[in-house]
Amino acid sequence: MLILALESSAKAASVALMEDEKLIAQYSQCSGLTHSRTLLPMVDDMLKNTENTVAGVDLIAVAHGPGSFTGIRIGVSTVKGLAWAADKMCVGVSTLEAMAWHGVPAGGIICPVMDARRSQVYNALFEIKDGKPVRLCDDRAIALSELAGEIRGKNVFLVGDGAFIAQEHMKNAGIDCRMAPSNLVYQSAYGVGMAALDKTPGTADDLLPVYLRLSQAERERAEAEAAARAEEAAREEAARAAAEAAAAQDAPSGETATAEANETAEAATEE
Repeated sequence: MLILALESSAKAASVALMEDEKLIAQYSQCSGLTHSRTLLPMVDDMLKNTENTVAGVDLIAVAHGPGSFTGIRIGVSTVKGLAWAADKMCVGVSTLEAMAWHGVPAGGIICPVMDARRSQVYNALFEIKDGKPVRLCDDRAIALSELAGEIRGKNVFLVGDGAFIAQEHMKNAGIDCRMAPSNLVYQSAYGVGMAALDKTPGTADDLLPVYLRLSQAERERAEAEAAARAEEAAREEAARAAAEAAAAQDAPSGETATAEANETAEAATEE
């Protein structure tokens, strides 16, 4: 099976052409240029230089998250366009699972980490068994302090663009972790292709991004809406308290009410 794989979920961009597990070609760059500018030209150059076309591939695979919201959208949209145009099947794979394939030669526990900001990383844990990464937990956004508690005392191999900050944090916490070499630390389309081999393909309509959490714009909107709701609730509570205070001030006191009731009763008796 001839697989065209794309990876654009973080700063690095990568495309690969694979025949089952055999890597035919891979183009990668971590230049900081936007993926919307680099990804398709990389695909075109690679296919041209290997004398292949999109029409000739059997499957198009992409890392569909977690990762950069913009990068994921570009990758998924690009693959959707290619699949629709060439009437090809496609599949999305976890960015973290794809990264775990970089740790196969190292063995042990593979710990892919991507900087998720807000003092968190995107992470999952895998163990290499029979030459393949076996998932130990779901993809998640997790604090480095919490991750440190999980991997303490284990033979851990760090990969991913968050490996640098993770290694520094683990070192400060007294945890010794192995670090992937520079040619393996960043995400690559080779891992996407390997992770796609045991996935069920679908149509372009089935392909969706996986974000794990809201984007910054969505978080800010949700926070603003929550603040507006809290402010409205506070105003309603203040208005209710003012109304109750006014009602209490207008109402007769207990002694006055009792006296008035006695006077009314005496008048009725005299009549």
